Amino acid sequence: MTEYAMYKGDDLLLIGTLTELAEFKNVTRDTILFYMSNSYKKRVGENGLIVIKIEDD
Repeated sequence: MTEYAMYKGDDLLLIGTLTELAEFKNVTRDTILFYMSNSYKKRVGENGLIVIKIEDD
């Protein structure tokens, strides 16, 4: 199972699956995927919601 971490600025909000993150923010999974895109990161800068994939070793 792939997990993702959601941050607001430097604050960790949640670690979970795409579905769990989507439920937490009350948005679709596609929106969570958009939060991972470079265009979104450029749009919001450092203070927006950022989602990163947690890599397994």
